[in-house]
Amino acid sequence: MDDKRLNNVRHQLVLAERERLTLDGVVHVESFDDREIVLETELGGLVVQGEELHIKELNLEKGNLLVSGYITSVEYLGDSLAKRSKGLLARLFK
Repeated sequence: MDDKRLNNVRHQLVLAERERLTLDGVVHVESFDDREIVLETELGGLVVQGEELHIKELNLEKGNLLVSGYITSVEYLGDSLAKRSKGLLARLFK
């Protein structure tokens, strides 16, 4: 990612006691249930895994997300979810 793009990106992740996740820079929530939340941030895809996960607050206009529950994993996917999905579909229909 080039330096110019990083200057315009607002992204922050705060995890408190593995029970409360506050995230800024959210663009889109792809899917969610009580064990996994898949979302797109300004810096790419992100997967949050845990137990009894609940989206307490979501404001896509401001890019804010608040999650409660027991968080076991936070993983950045590197690429955006759109690129990842297209790659999977391309492999399936080869």
